[in-house]
Amino acid sequence: MIQAVFFDLDGTLVDSAPDMVVAMRRLRVEQGESPDGAESIGAVVSRGGRAMIRRGFPAADEARVEALLPRFLELYAQAIATHARLFPGMDAVLASLEARAVPWGVVTNKPGNLARALMSELALRQRCAALVCGDCLPQKKPDPAPLLHACALAGVAVADSVYVGDDARDIEAGRAAGMRTIAAAWGYLDGEDPRDWGADQVIDSPSQLVPAFALD
Repeated sequence: MIQAVFFDLDGTLVDSAPDMVVAMRRLRVEQGESPDGAESIGAVVSRGGRAMIRRGFPAADEARVEALLPRFLELYAQAIATHARLFPGMDAVLASLEARAVPWGVVTNKPGNLARALMSELALRQRCAALVCGDCLPQKKPDPAPLLHACALAGVAVADSVYVGDDARDIEAGRAAGMRTIAAAWGYLDGEDPRDWGADQVIDSPSQLVPAFALD
């Protein structure tokens, strides 16, 4: 039986891309660029802030990427949950887990201040059994350490836990930890085929998760 379910945050649990697109538009305007084209960063949200800067400023070298990143994150933090929402059907998934007393948590590479703020704004932080962020440990996904830490925080066995994510790094981390893995095909895939990641299952929508968990 599954003891716990853990989710990646951006692109798996929460559709957070719209607020990041707004932040990128603002950043481009500040930098004297047109706001047009900021929408393209939505496809790479799951790869982190630097990937979004590279997509939003295609001509930027790595030095400029590093220089722009703090301001981008600052702009994002100013309106972190204006448009962000749970993906359709995900609230029912969480409610189903809670009704069965199956703890759930979040393991993300997102910086802790941003992840905690987003979870709090969406009234999720108090519901989850563990929240492991990108700066909680020296290691980040695809290293399995954050997932192992989440299991320890939730008091559950790694082998009886599931990790759901929308990036190849999520599946790599889950497999390395010894968890069952589910690839979220509704996420920010940037043209990748999640069937190439080696997940135990690939699920097309949150509505299919509860049957996939086989909780009954």
